[in-house]
Amino acid sequence: MTKRRTKMPDEGVALRAIGADSLLARLDGPAGLKALSSAELDQIAEQLRTAIIATTAVTGGHLGPSLGVVELTVALHRVMNSPVDRIVFDTGHQAYPHKLLTGRLARFGTLRQLGGIGGFPRRTESPHDVFDGGHAGTGISIGQGLALARDVRGSNEKVAVIVGDAALMSGLSLEALNDIGDRGTPLLIVLNDNEMSISPTVGAISTYLSKVKLSGRWRESKGWYDRTISRVPLVGTQLAAWSKSLRHSVVSLVQEPGRLFEDLGITYVGVLDGHNRAQLEEAFAKAFTMNGPVIVHVRTQKGRGYRPAEVDPITFHGAALPKVPVGATDSYGKAGADPIATPAKVPNYTAFFASEVIAAAATDRRIVAITAGMPTGTGLDKFATAYPDRFYDVGIAEQHAIAAATGIAMGGGRPVVAIYSTFLQRAWDQIVHDVCQNDQPVLIGVDRAGLVGEDGTSHQGMFMLTAQRQIPRLLVASPKDEQQLRSLVRTALAQDHPFALHYPRDSVVGVPEVAPTILPVGVSEVLEEGTQIAILAFGPIIQRAAPI
Repeated sequence: MTKRRTKMPDEGVALRAIGADSLLARLDGPAGLKALSSAELDQIAEQLRTAIIATTAVTGGHLGPSLGVVELTVALHRVMNSPVDRIVFDTGHQAYPHKLLTGRLARFGTLRQLGGIGGFPRRTESPHDVFDGGHAGTGISIGQGLALARDVRGSNEKVAVIVGDAALMSGLSLEALNDIGDRGTPLLIVLNDNEMSISPTVGAISTYLSKVKLSGRWRESKGWYDRTISRVPLVGTQLAAWSKSLRHSVVSLVQEPGRLFEDLGITYVGVLDGHNRAQLEEAFAKAFTMNGPVIVHVRTQKGRGYRPAEVDPITFHGAALPKVPVGATDSYGKAGADPIATPAKVPNYTAFFASEVIAAAATDRRIVAITAGMPTGTGLDKFATAYPDRFYDVGIAEQHAIAAATGIAMGGGRPVVAIYSTFLQRAWDQIVHDVCQNDQPVLIGVDRAGLVGEDGTSHQGMFMLTAQRQIPRLLVASPKDEQQLRSLVRTALAQDHPFALHYPRDSVVGVPEVAPTILPVGVSEVLEEGTQIAILAFGPIIQRAAPI
């Protein structure tokens, strides 16, 4: 079993890394940023990165995403007045700079530890944390709700949402954008694009056009022109419509990524350099003067300032605990020893699940693998390498993943869907209505089932087991060790019914390897006979119950 940290780590590691007399250590909350010079703000950015690197080297955590939004976070706090103004972090794994700027530097070394600083925004931790997040795609809806409540009250606080390019494509985000554009809710959405997947246009023309669209003169002249041309006798209405269409086409040619947002009724600005603080401040400040929703599209670099994370953003998206505690880095790892040692690879249940699915797929071409934006985390990246034509990553779209798997099964395939238990909650209706009501042979790999420790309240995986037990036609199982997991994969693939296989994030037990077999369904296994007491156990916890 994985050993859990029982002793609170050194809470002052971040403070020592930057020095007690540093600008960041002496900063009087985010309001103090407004009085700093450009050179001093550069120091703040450097110290934020040093504190984050030094801390995650000891505690683990989402290193890459947080390093990428340092300038963005500083710029937002410079033009806003938190906590009166509201900053919503979609997902929340990129909130470390925000936490450090809002009074949590001294205890930042307790990041993701019991009783310490949470890995995601937490309202009980600070009034600057607006929303207890953790899952992707919820931020825009939360932000709109805050803005609507503001408008009902008749107050004037600013609301900003930071959302990543992957989370933006989730169904919930698109639903929110559709409603925001229709209602014209005044709201700033910062699209943090760190994957370069929707940013083909960066350059002087795009930057210039963004400034023009945010200017008051552009808005006033555009409105005056439309009103004037529409008054032309006989053809005014048609001319106005043609003029708007032409204007939209010209803008779209230069800012193609923003066409969707403009069509929805949301002003699009971008693509801006997400590490140019002054440019970001100007864009954010002007966006807040507009009477409607604005998306500011910025391009950032995951892991910015820490060379290993810049080169390998996937590995350093969430850095694991190192083999030994180490101190802060010098020059962000560009020279000298690497502060974040790569831990020795210990086989876990995820790896055994994925390898057995790959082995089964070698002799059964009906088997396809599906994941919802987590190929590496679920181990299915290796399936993608082995069988690229039978692998589907649908992005952050758990509902679609399960529904599509149902269709594949109905078409004669044997789909295997691997999703973290905490994210599978989103696909509840598809499990009940699509898979189980239609009694389709879909293998649902429920990864990170049970307790997951350091990831906090938003990522615990214990709810899905209780929920799934009540669904008709669904077989639910959990292995006592890695070898039984292999057999359960084969058992699930041999069924003509839905099968949910729960397994934890833990390291495996290390039992001797045996060939997988198809197990009898609905039959318990007696591990030891006795006469005084009966102990019933399910899943890997059997390893703790067996010695009793």
